[in-house]
Amino acid sequence: MPVVDVFNLEGKKVGQVELADTVFGAKVNPHLLHEASRWYQAGLRAGTHKVKEKSEVSGAGRKLWRQKGTGRARVGSIRSPLWRHGGTVHGPRPRDYSYALPKKMLLGALRSALSAKLAEEKLTVVDAWQLETHKTKALRETLDKLNTARTALLVSAGENQNLALASRNLEGVTLVAPNVLQPYDLLKHERLIVSRDAAVRLSRSLDPDYAPADAPHVETIAPAPAVKKETASAAPKKAAAKKPAAKKTAKPAGKKGKE
Repeated sequence: MPVVDVFNLEGKKVGQVELADTVFGAKVNPHLLHEASRWYQAGLRAGTHKVKEKSEVSGAGRKLWRQKGTGRARVGSIRSPLWRHGGTVHGPRPRDYSYALPKKMLLGALRSALSAKLAEEKLTVVDAWQLETHKTKALRETLDKLNTARTALLVSAGENQNLALASRNLEGVTLVAPNVLQPYDLLKHERLIVSRDAAVRLSRSLDPDYAPADAPHVETIAPAPAVKKETASAAPKKAAAKKPAAKKTAKPAGKKGKE
């Protein structure tokens, strides 16, 4: 596994960190880098270009002169593409240039780009991006102490307000998070400066052989049996059954007739 020195923001060595060999020591594949760059640039294209066709340019639709007998070439409309100010044939139309790239190709290109930076000794690992101020001048002095080239890609894990404000006004300096890192960004910038936490996160997320530790098994306790509740319709029936029945009184016999 490659071992990289870790520096503080003053440019002094403070330790070392081990990186995944499958991520930072992989074989560089130029074909994957080319395909990933084409895919990324195609997604950046706006695709808002448009020209006017024959039916969209201004001009009347009447026939300018009769078909025969004038000695001139036959013409049907002033908006003809053969004429000045006429419509454009097969011109560009609004479209989306983005397309899908297999995830394995993108991850392979990212491993190749990181491995190329480490092989060319253009990778710097800092202990942490702990800036005391958000001033651009202070960050410029820090990058000079880290022997930063003309263009640099800064990778920081987590939110860092001072670093975001200080780096956004520096030409050739770009700040990205590990989860949105693109191979095109690595190829575009000459120097890669990554924090220790971001380097470890990249080693774990891009390593195809990395398997997270399984969570401890917790025995589940079976819930107690639910108590059956009496329904509202059954309660009055039970009350009526307990109530004693009323005694029947004999009715007096009526008179059958006069004696």
